[in-house]
Amino acid sequence: MRPGLLLCSLMLSLIAAACRRAPPPMVPAAAPPPPVRLDFQPPVDRVLTETVRAVRVVERGGTSLREEAEATTETRFTPAEGGWLLAQAVPRSRLVRGAADAGTEVDTWVDDVLARFTLRVRLAADGTFVKLVSPDSALEALRQGGPTGTDLATLERFFGPEALEARTRREWEAKYAGLFARNLMEGQRIWAVDVLTVGEAQVAYVLERTVQGTRDTEYGDALVLSLRCLGAMPEDAPDELVEAWETAGRPPLTPGVTCEGEQVVARGRFVPVSRTLTVKAAVAGETWTVTTESRAQGLQEEAR
Repeated sequence: MRPGLLLCSLMLSLIAAACRRAPPPMVPAAAPPPPVRLDFQPPVDRVLTETVRAVRVVERGGTSLREEAEATTETRFTPAEGGWLLAQAVPRSRLVRGAADAGTEVDTWVDDVLARFTLRVRLAADGTFVKLVSPDSALEALRQGGPTGTDLATLERFFGPEALEARTRREWEAKYAGLFARNLMEGQRIWAVDVLTVGEAQVAYVLERTVQGTRDTEYGDALVLSLRCLGAMPEDAPDELVEAWETAGRPPLTPGVTCEGEQVVARGRFVPVSRTLTVKAAVAGETWTVTTESRAQGLQEEAR
């Protein structure tokens, strides 16, 4: 057989085989977005000012009651014992009862108590909550600032060292547990247990945070998370969800609770840019809607 004929036959066979295969795609498949890493690098020698707002609406027997609380917080971070000391003061706060456009500001001495003490929290180097420092300082401020003859029993329980530490730990972990020092993929879910006090009852739920990606903010590139509630443990709950629930003491979750919201946290230097969460729950014949909002207002160099 002539070599030229063999070569031609081989080339024809290869061409025929190639024609039977699907052509390569003209547009390459989009690569998944790279993971996002959020390290805990708080601002040092800076004062972080935030506005915090909480609106509670309770509906019972055809009537609706509304309360709105607002506060300004000032937070400082200081390196301490291989980690961080967070110190937060509340120089201004107010309480309004009634409709949004016709509410009445309530003059309460609790505002004076909040302005009288500084909340101090010890954090590990990676942002993990360690403990509350001087947890009895709020109770001392309450007893010093309360009017003579006032029954302080309820507020003493609220500001008591154990209650204050448990509430502060739970709030920090609901916002930041599982976010720091790890690579986060878009669509990844992270869980924490949170508790909301409504009247004389408590609403417990699992807060599910889903990574949505990043967003440019005035504080730099920021991680964006969507928020929702789970009022029951799924039958196919992943191990990380089960671990979060068990770590919280396996609290009974409130059936039917729902929530939605968004959280934005700056990446280069830790700044909680904004957070909004609306929780709805039915308890003992009452329907509660609680919306909490926080927003960073400035990061100023501390005066010396």
